[in-house]
Amino acid sequence: MLAADLGFDRRPAVTALGGGHGLFANLSALRRITDRLTAVVTVADDGGSSGRLRREFDILPPGDLRMALAALCGDDSQGRLWAEILQSRFAGHGPLGGHAIGNLLIAGLWQKVDAVTGLDMVASLLGSRGRVLPMSAVPLEIEADVIGYDPLHPDEISVLQGQARVATTRAEVAGIRLVPEGPPAVPQTLQAIHEADWVILGPGSWFTSVIPHLLVPDLADALVHTRARRILTMNLRPSGETSGFTPSRHLEALADHAPQLRLDVVLADPRFVGDDRGHLEGFAQSFGAELVVTDMAMRDGTARHDPLRLAAAYSEIMGL
Repeated sequence: MLAADLGFDRRPAVTALGGGHGLFANLSALRRITDRLTAVVTVADDGGSSGRLRREFDILPPGDLRMALAALCGDDSQGRLWAEILQSRFAGHGPLGGHAIGNLLIAGLWQKVDAVTGLDMVASLLGSRGRVLPMSAVPLEIEADVIGYDPLHPDEISVLQGQARVATTRAEVAGIRLVPEGPPAVPQTLQAIHEADWVILGPGSWFTSVIPHLLVPDLADALVHTRARRILTMNLRPSGETSGFTPSRHLEALADHAPQLRLDVVLADPRFVGDDRGHLEGFAQSFGAELVVTDMAMRDGTARHDPLRLAAAYSEIMGL
């Protein structure tokens, strides 16, 4: 069902899956076209402030959840101020040095209430234009098989553990797993996927923010069987863990990890597509999807999505 069919007084319900800066950019765009918005966030971060809190308190890493909440803050001056406060960090090298204020707020609430209730409380405090949920009920680790990590044995497969290591590796990632295997999904997350009009996967770090959602069994099953239309939003260029990947290779990796997944739209920027358009279109069709190529990048030349351009692309696809 197209958003235009829903009537002028009802914006589409959108569930966006991802993590980190990619999800932040996506939510910054989507909040301009709907307030019926749910963010589903990866929970495998093991670096920085999130990693420290995770190890100390045995909780979900709050960093990507905090970023999603900041992206959904209200448009008024108070909302923007709260977003800035959430993202700001303590200076210095003491016990609080490097911690984001929002991470400590979320971790503190989780000492009193469950993860979903705590996130809903922060969202209410911020006047958020949407809801933020974790993709799994337990903190996860990412384990990757990589080729070329050991210079003495460049053709052998090595195993890297931890999101931070996988995200920054220059070796070729052949595949990833979650630890523990088959983790439980959050029931509210499954509900948000089934009740959505549109589900959007990406943009974001391919192996550490996008594909992990497809490795939570109940979450993957919900993505396969949801009545929603599904959009895959691609990155603006390969980097880090996908260095050297063509756009079509990104889709191939997705299919390797989720062969049952079907898509309706693959959204890509023309500068990323380049001369790989024919192959990319073929892979998109293998998912059952239409390839939509449109300019989504910031005008300053950086590999960042422009929220206004991305919002315009979504509006066009959804018929708003």
